[in-house]
Amino acid sequence: MTIDEARANDRYAHSDVAERSRREKAVALARYLWDRGIDSGDLGAMPAATRRKLARAADINPPSTDETWTVVAGLLDEKDAWASGRPEEARPHRDEKILWVKPPVRPW
Repeated sequence: MTIDEARANDRYAHSDVAERSRREKAVALARYLWDRGIDSGDLGAMPAATRRKLARAADINPPSTDETWTVVAGLLDEKDAWASGRPEEARPHRDEKILWVKPPVRPW
């Protein structure tokens, strides 16, 4: 990659088009996670490899930076705040959470 190409990529990364694309990807990922009961704390504790697998399972190209994952976590927090105090809504794939977030092993 030449210096000019690097500058062009940097300009794109901070453009309105890139921001809109990042937001669209984050919303799609947040919807997928919400349906599975995965919250921002669970997402933050996930290794990068698991997050990439999770994005692929959602049929989304895995984000190349943590910026998108930060937006996803923020969206999940907003949805949790919105949902608190309301009747629990059905999440169609909540049982899949265990595939991504392993519960702690209880000692005997």
